[in-house]
Parts: sequence; C-alpha cells; structure tokens
Amino acid sequence: MSTHNVIILGAGAAGLMCAGRAGQAGLRVALIDHMEEPGKKILISGGGRCNFTNRKVTAANFISANPHFAKSALGRYRPEDFIALIERYGISWHEKTLGQLFCDGSARQVVDMLLAECPKDRVELMLGEGVSEITRNEAGFTLSRAGKMLSAPALVVATGGPSIAKLGATGFAYDVARQFGCKVVEPRPALVPLTLPSAEALFRELSGVATNVIARAGKAAFREAALFTHKGLSGPAILQASSYWRSGSDISVNFLPDHKPGWLLQAKRDRPRTQLKTALAAILPERLASALSERLMLPGNLADIADKKLSSVEALLADWHFKPNGTEGFAKAEVTIGGVSTEFLSSKTMETKQVRGLYFIGEGVDVTGWLGGYNFQWAWASAAAAATALRESSMN
Repeated sequence: MSTHNVIILGAGAAGLMCAGRAGQAGLRVALIDHMEEPGKKILISGGGRCNFTNRKVTAANFISANPHFAKSALGRYRPEDFIALIERYGISWHEKTLGQLFCDGSARQVVDMLLAECPKDRVELMLGEGVSEITRNEAGFTLSRAGKMLSAPALVVATGGPSIAKLGATGFAYDVARQFGCKVVEPRPALVPLTLPSAEALFRELSGVATNVIARAGKAAFREAALFTHKGLSGPAILQASSYWRSGSDISVNFLPDHKPGWLLQAKRDRPRTQLKTALAAILPERLASALSERLMLPGNLADIADKKLSSVEALLADWHFKPNGTEGFAKAEVTIGGVSTEFLSSKTMETKQVRGLYFIGEGVDVTGWLGGYNFQWAWASAAAAATALRESSMN
C-alpha cells in the first residue's frame, strides 16, 4: 500500500514548487532531501537576494539538445505567474538590468514562501538523509530512507545537477535516469569562470579589474561586465559565454563595444603626442590599459604610429582572443549543462516516456538557462508542469 501519492526527491527550487502545487491539489507528498535545510541554492542566489526570474524569458535563452523542449512548460507558467505569487506574499522586489528581478530583502523570503505554499497536512518534509534502493513495480515506486520504506505511484526527481557540491549538489538524478533506461547528455559546468594558461599571466595579474565588454563564444555574444581573476576570466559576460565555450576553442572579447572603427585614428589627429597607453586609459581601467599596451608593444606617441597599424590595433581591441585552458569546474559553476535527455521526457508533463509515473524537473534535465533568473524560471515552470500532470493523473 502506498504511503504517499507522490515522492519528490530534492527540496530545491523545483522540488519545493512541485510539492506545494501537488499538495494544494490534494495529493499526499513526501518531499525528501539529504541536506538539513531546504532551498540552499535559492539562499545564495543573487548575492542573497534571489534573482527569482527574468521578464524576458523565452526558449531562446536556454541551451538544450532539443531547443524547442522548454517552450511548452515556459509558455504555461510565465514570469508574471511567479511575480504574482511573490506579490501575494507581500515580498517586495526590484528590476535590475536586462530584465533581472530580485527581492528587495532576503532570498530567505522566497524559501519561506515556497515552504508556506506546502500544505502541512499534505506535504511531509523529510530532511537530513537521502534515499537508496529505488525499485518499481506495477503499484509504483518504493524507496528506502532512514531504515523505513516509502512508496508512491509517482516519483519526481528534482535533485539538480552537480554544480556547487558544497551545497550538497550531486549527479544523483543522472543515476536514477540511467537506472530506468533514460540517457543522459554529458554534464559539464556552465555559468562558470574560465581559467587562462601561464602564457596569459599578464592578464591574470589584473585580478579585480572589471570592464564592460562584448564576450563571444561561437555564435553567442553577451554584452556585460568581464572580470579578471587570479585564475583567468569571470564576470557576467564571461559566465554567459562559458555556457557556449568548449575545450580547445577561443573566447573573443571586444574591449571597446561603444567605439566605432576609426576612433584611434581620430585620437591621433586630435592628440598626436598622446601615447597609446594614455589613449586607452581614458576609456578603460588604467591597469587594463597598461596590460593591453604592453602586449601590443607600440611605444611612442600616436603620431609615430602608421594609420594602418592603428587600424589593426582597433581591430584587435574589438576582437581580442583568449584561449582558456579550462574552467573552475562544478565547484564554481552556477549551473550544469546537459542532464537527463529531453528525448526521453514529455515536454508537457516532464514524465518519462518509458516509465509511467517517473518525472524529472529542474536543473537535472538537459535544459540550461542564461545567467539572470532564467534557471529559476525553468525550475518553477517545469515543476508546475509536473504538478499539473500529477493532479490530472490522480483524477483518472
């Protein structure tokens, strides 16, 4: 006999959202997490203010082997829906650049809201110990936890990916997927700082310097701040580009996105006795201007440099190539690219096509958003899709 209608593994953003909506639909829910506290990623997100969604969410803001998969869930649970939920709880918020929405107060407000959404007589929160020995028969799923057996006709896996292991992140979702015959798209760190080789030590010495750039990886381009670190490159523009970067390829950086070709030639005409370093320092952080000038090796005044050479310098500064030798890995990655293959999931319900009653939601699925609230919106939307399906299934 089933102890619950549904067992949800993972009390993060997606798991909490799904549990609340399923519980409100009258289902008996067991929400399990091996960590002692729910919503750990929520609590640290957005500098502790939780970048809970983005006004500009579309499926184009997500990376997946199937770029159309996210459309269904995102279309049925929109940013406006989560904003309405936030406002119903009296949580004030503000909008930053590029449509990013943050709490005015603490991310704790979002976790408390999601917990409050879980009816206490319907959702049983089980923290501090994970599960083992997941089995399935005609009646549903049976799991072992803390020496006790739990069973339910439906199992929702919302345990995320392996990014930020110090918060308890693991690849558990992938193990469950493989156990039940689902393929996993190779996971790799995303929204992660990039490391530079020793040959780029000049730039690694700029640790702490930030500037507005356009960073490109493949066909993707992002205009935001880049930050130099003692290991390499970070900042929003680089984190965004990192999701599209593959080992062995370059990252292109336009250091002067507001300057059109010919600006350096005009500077030569206006201030012929100015040195290149000085001209760059007028529009870039001084330490960065010095490092770029040193690498360009053009001493003397602008008047002493041929126009053709200055034009080539302009082109270099607008398309400066770095060849990272890696990333800072899952320990520093905000999210994970890859995961449970969408080929095995229904885009409407998040249920696996092979195994009735088995659902995967959130970061564990091969759907990865841009920086700026997109991944939280995917968590809310995929959770809502699964909860709706669970409710409808319970009625049949």
